[in-house]
Amino acid sequence: MILKLKIALVASLLLTIGFTPLKAAGQQKGKASFYAKKFHGRKTASGERLHPDSLTCAHRTYPFGTKLKVYNPVNGRSVVVRVTDRGPFVRGRIIDLSWRAAKELDIIAQGVATVFVQRYSDIIIPFLPEDEIEIPDLELETNDGSGGATPFWQEMKKDLMKTSR
Repeated sequence: MILKLKIALVASLLLTIGFTPLKAAGQQKGKASFYAKKFHGRKTASGERLHPDSLTCAHRTYPFGTKLKVYNPVNGRSVVVRVTDRGPFVRGRIIDLSWRAAKELDIIAQGVATVFVQRYSDIIIPFLPEDEIEIPDLELETNDGSGGATPFWQEMKKDLMKTSR
């Protein structure tokens, strides 16, 4: 686990200084653009409607629903988007972002920016306690109505009523 953390740290450091590892883990480097306002409300290739505030994107090869992490090396910002459309179909571009995703990456003013794209993993490493947790034994009683048994709290109430008289 420590080795994985060290590898992730080195990879993020290399990305920060602009070095691209050799397509490690399917990472892509290229130009990103975003949808113009005239496309908002239109259906995407997946059938969903494009909304300017959604964190979605168009990609040529990733399946619909795939989550991608898009990283802007100029300012260090990143965003996780979901593939809902196909494209872009402009040479040199690898991803089309929703307006909100482009805003998160701060590329609205430029219109087109160089980004790194890689599949985002939803895997969460579970917490493993080092010490064994001791769970106390609990004695629970139920009154299912059979056998004429009365709950202990009713008997305590009767005893309390007798002593208070």
